[in-house]
Amino acid sequence: MSNQHRKTEQAAKLIWNCWENGKTIKQLPDDLRPQNRKEGYAIQTHFENFSGQSIFGWKIAATSLAGQKHIGVSGPLAGRLLKERVFFPNSKLTFGKNKMAVAEPEFAFQMGETIKPRDIKYSQAEVMSAVVSLHPAMELPNSRFDNFALVGEEQLIADNACAHEFVVGSKMPDLWRTLDLSKQEVTISILGGKKNEGVGANVLGDPRIALTWLVNELSKNNIILYAGSTVTTGTCTIPISINLGDTIVADYGALGQLQVSLD
Repeated sequence: MSNQHRKTEQAAKLIWNCWENGKTIKQLPDDLRPQNRKEGYAIQTHFENFSGQSIFGWKIAATSLAGQKHIGVSGPLAGRLLKERVFFPNSKLTFGKNKMAVAEPEFAFQMGETIKPRDIKYSQAEVMSAVVSLHPAMELPNSRFDNFALVGEEQLIADNACAHEFVVGSKMPDLWRTLDLSKQEVTISILGGKKNEGVGANVLGDPRIALTWLVNELSKNNIILYAGSTVTTGTCTIPISINLGDTIVADYGALGQLQVSLD
């Protein structure tokens, strides 16, 4: 085992233990801290091994300028969605020690073809031809750092891009393929309470653009995107604050909705 592999595994173990036990750390120790995005993704790789299951798919964090400002990064970040942290509509999720305490409504694409790394960038048309379905989704992110806005993008990538829990609904009607998703209205609300509204354009201009970004981010970091993976493309609204006992509803108009409750 190389020294670099050992270091990335040690860093991943620290984050994984925090994740499993609902704890946080200030930051990774100097000798384990990733120096660039590639090293951050190398740390993420170990979560798949710790999980013992193949990953469910990928998430994109910070797809809006407001989101990038909020977590102190220069651009979007990719993270792995772990199977044991994926839920389905009408589930009851354990609120636990989620410090971020927000929910985000997202568009999630399911891939029908494997996309391998290559030197030339993938076009949006190529990427969309590999998509089999689009789904309503909701992310409940969290960080393993005391103050995620201060640690920088390399450590946030190592922190699995603040991935935590993810809810995915049944596929949207195929009508989505003919729609301008950038103009599609999306709302997230707490049953009997507040509501946040947004549109697909809030994720890098369009969820299709966000998906293409993810494909090329993985490609340049020599990561394969496997057929069957689900890619969730970032929040369409300002994230909504959540509390114990809330029922959260994400609504996509004619394209469907989903809801979950917090135990």
